[in-house]
Amino acid sequence: MLQTSITPEGRFRVGRHDPSYRVPNLREQDHFCHLGFLSDQTPVDNAENFPHGDIGVEQAQPIYEILNPLPFRGCTYIDSGWSAARAVDPALIKIHAPVPVSLRTMLGAHCPVSAIKSIVTHLPLPLRYALAATSTDPEELVWLAQSCCRMVCSEDGVAVGLQYIEKNGRKHAEIDDFELFETIANNPHLPDLYKQLMVLRPGVQGTSEIVGDFHIGATEVFEYLRSNSYIPWGHYAANFAHTSIRYRIADLTQQDMEGLRHLYYQRIFITVAGKLGVAPSIRRRGLTLEELETLRLNILATMATKHHVEALATLWGWNFGYDFSGSGYRLHASHQMIHQQYAMAPQWVDDTGGGQNFSYCCGDLVADVIERYAHDYHSDFFVDYLKALTNNIRTDGAEGERSLVVWQDQNVILFIPKAQVSQWEIQLMVIADNSNGPVGNVVEADAMVRRSLDIGILKAQQILAGLGATMVTSIEYPKRLGVANGQRLLYAFLPKLPWSMGAFSEAQGRFILGHYPEDFAIACRQQLR
Repeated sequence: MLQTSITPEGRFRVGRHDPSYRVPNLREQDHFCHLGFLSDQTPVDNAENFPHGDIGVEQAQPIYEILNPLPFRGCTYIDSGWSAARAVDPALIKIHAPVPVSLRTMLGAHCPVSAIKSIVTHLPLPLRYALAATSTDPEELVWLAQSCCRMVCSEDGVAVGLQYIEKNGRKHAEIDDFELFETIANNPHLPDLYKQLMVLRPGVQGTSEIVGDFHIGATEVFEYLRSNSYIPWGHYAANFAHTSIRYRIADLTQQDMEGLRHLYYQRIFITVAGKLGVAPSIRRRGLTLEELETLRLNILATMATKHHVEALATLWGWNFGYDFSGSGYRLHASHQMIHQQYAMAPQWVDDTGGGQNFSYCCGDLVADVIERYAHDYHSDFFVDYLKALTNNIRTDGAEGERSLVVWQDQNVILFIPKAQVSQWEIQLMVIADNSNGPVGNVVEADAMVRRSLDIGILKAQQILAGLGATMVTSIEYPKRLGVANGQRLLYAFLPKLPWSMGAFSEAQGRFILGHYPEDFAIACRQQLR
């Protein structure tokens, strides 16, 4: 049977471990020692670490085990001891804002002013990495920037661009340490002028072609083509322009989100229409909302009349947040500037030994669950899933708030998964249907559903940012085009938390939580308010 927490009765399966056991003591030697002293000089020792006999563990704190509704995403374990305090006060679920950091100011109290700049720019490299990532002092960030690359300045000393050299027929900016350069440029506290000339001006990061744009009011977004991509058929990136700097979720507006997503919808629709032979002849301008919807309907009508249409799939993702450690580990995205990436995935890939293989799409994993669930339980997975969300009871069985829903409208629902694969995971699901059943991808989503998606995605990011998350990976689980299997379009928002970056448990698909999902839902709703 399919191992899932969803049941045909529309409830979540929740396991509870109440451990009681005995441990044979196989230790041969004792190593008693003093650890220190209390304030009255009473010694503190480690005798409890070296018991004489066997160990009896009686009624250890309960651990809740919840299989993920989608089995390929593993299983969640909730420690009731950690979760109890957050059940009393869900406001404890947060990350405290970092304190201001200025080495320049600290040195000013101890060093001659003339020496401060030299000290900051000649720190050991790991310390410069740490300062570049954490400083909130714009002036010392400029010093660091000037120390790791060559800049061209106007007569009055204002930086106007980077110094370039030509090598093997290609022009390269003169940068001494690329990781330090990027880390400085990705710090939100660096003055905007330096962000622009270091990483934001079109072309400064390479020759990727700009093949689309969106500009309304204060919102301007470029669509870059990544033709030689780690995605084998290439992909696109919707990046905010140098004229619309967006490093923080707090700076992101609903119009901004609509701009990012419009470029995604437009590129997907144009690509699919091209494969179907119904692409419009529009060039050197974007599609209006009306044209976009007309094209979408034309795609669906054409697909309905064709046989053996390739079951394409969308690929969409968003890495928000950049960080780099002093030890040299990049901890998240390649750029702090808000951007989203997307592509179309084919149905088949040629096998090197001849024939064809299925081309991977993460939404196919959901489709497999739907098929196996129907076979094993003779029921509809997403119908039962939505029923379980409605009928949810608290994981710990206590009285109190039980809802997992954070926000919803007539088209989408933003909710906390019963089994989270990151400690603060949020999901967004389309609940709207069209004439052929549930909406399972953006091509099946009409203008109103797409608008609801845009709003829901922004709300999810605002909630997580409000709780203190600074690094969030967001992914889409789409249904392949032309498939009718009851699959609903699903998005997952996965923060990286300072104390939970992933280790051997997560590598096994075992996700450890210190709160109940119902209490995290409360904390999220408080952020919306």
